[in-house]
Amino acid sequence: MKKQVNAKDIYDLLIKEDKIFEIRGQIKFALGDVSIVVKQKDVVGNIIQEWLQGWLDSKNIDYAINENTQMPPDFFLNTQDKSKDLLEVKSFNRLASPGFDIADFRMYAEEVIEKPYVLDADYLIFGYEMSDNGDVTVKDLWLKKVWEITRCMDKWALNLQIKRGVVHKIRPGVWYSNKKGIPMFECLADFVSAIEETVYQNPRTHNEASEWKNKFIKSYEKHYGVQIDVPRWSDIVAKYKA
Repeated sequence: MKKQVNAKDIYDLLIKEDKIFEIRGQIKFALGDVSIVVKQKDVVGNIIQEWLQGWLDSKNIDYAINENTQMPPDFFLNTQDKSKDLLEVKSFNRLASPGFDIADFRMYAEEVIEKPYVLDADYLIFGYEMSDNGDVTVKDLWLKKVWEITRCMDKWALNLQIKRGVVHKIRPGVWYSNKKGIPMFECLADFVSAIEETVYQNPRTHNEASEWKNKFIKSYEKHYGVQIDVPRWSDIVAKYKA
């Protein structure tokens, strides 16, 4: 029988039982009679997610894969109730800043109205290094909520990837740094406030801003049975500007 676990169980098993910081691996590719060790760092992130799926299978852990690859989570750890125990897997080269995407902004802003529980997903984040000979080691492992790894930026309420003036992806901050700078969000409500402000700031979603917050609050209350108090961005912005 498959085992039911949550994200914290997985985090603890990886560190305490599997000694994730003490093991090393390689990415190999074979075509015909030629086999190589892959030394391109940019492929490691996707491989780690696939490896974790294999790891879940090896532990006989119950899960389901999210068919919508554009939105979190990657895994549903509660296959009976897919609004609980959501697991998103991210990874990045520990010798650089986090380069992964949280989600497409417009899709995410729409998704959290329909499914407010997406905001409670757990993010299992691998900080890896790859040596010159292709050896991969995990240097750090974090278990975070989305607001704990996101922040604002100079002209926007969220840290964003912007191309030619068009908002694309929500990007993470450097949550593990001790250097003074722009802090991560303190709580879910502040993160939601930043989403609302970005909906307003973004020309492509500006017309949706007047109703976005009310729709979210109603959806959140319908799902959780409590009303969330989302502050105005103008009332909290001073906390998040460096």
